[in-house]
Amino acid sequence: MKNIFIPVFFICISLNCFAQDKTDTITVGKKIITLSEVVIDNRLNVTSFIERIKNDSSFYKAFRNLRILGFTALNDIRMVNKAGDLKASLKSKTKQIRTTNCRKMETLEETVSGDIYNDAHQFNYYTAQMYASLFFTKDSVCGETNVVNGVTFSTSGKSGMEKHKEQLKMLFFNPGKKISGLPFMSNKTAIYDDDIADRYDMSIDMDFYNNTNCYIFKQKVKPGSEDHVVVDEMTTWFNDSTFDVVARNYVLSYDAAVYDFKVSMEVLMSRFNNLTVPSLIRYNGNWKAIFKNRERGIFTATLFDFQ
Repeated sequence: MKNIFIPVFFICISLNCFAQDKTDTITVGKKIITLSEVVIDNRLNVTSFIERIKNDSSFYKAFRNLRILGFTALNDIRMVNKAGDLKASLKSKTKQIRTTNCRKMETLEETVSGDIYNDAHQFNYYTAQMYASLFFTKDSVCGETNVVNGVTFSTSGKSGMEKHKEQLKMLFFNPGKKISGLPFMSNKTAIYDDDIADRYDMSIDMDFYNNTNCYIFKQKVKPGSEDHVVVDEMTTWFNDSTFDVVARNYVLSYDAAVYDFKVSMEVLMSRFNNLTVPSLIRYNGNWKAIFKNRERGIFTATLFDFQ
């Protein structure tokens, strides 16, 4: 058997009869991108693709769409200690009601534990405060739109913890873009720009995800470059027809004198009345601001019953 196997083995090598995935690389500016076989066969215009996703606004617009819709949300906020043990939590079911040009929120169910609230029924944790600023509404809010053109993020007029929360929201909604108002790190966020492109391994693949044919664009920081970037890793699923974001997973980290954080996010989109909306958001974050205790928070928002 050995005498038969050896020549057959070498014949297979010469004829390349062992299956191999075919990949190729392409250079766009200073970005070296690995393409899967299916992307090569699909003849994707990679230069145009990179330019489109660099200027993508569909991810942020999906969150803006929440301002003009009614929906129900399951909210799960958990604060844990260093060992991962639960310190405080909130679980609730809320309903956003949209009437005329205004929206308001009703709390249908709520269960809390630990010191999630203080005596004034305000959140004790800035992780929970940030969640509330994204998904909770205390009073009626009127006159909003889902327009993103011309809308810019700004920390103007904010200071201290409010400024830090605004900066994190900038990163959540626009990961990969250069954002003004982020001292010491604004030039580290623009992962599509050539000046930091060589710090990432990049690849494009295709697959069927969330009932949609998608291009999958992955960026991961190269070993040794972690201190020079804020976005450590990001995977985005783009609709292969519209190039809208279908889902995105990303990891952000930063360490400076005033504060540090390590945050991972998962966002899954769905469609309602020709609008893209976030239907599932998962967050796992560890961050510390000067003069504040370190917080380790985990939250999940499940949005449904859009109206």
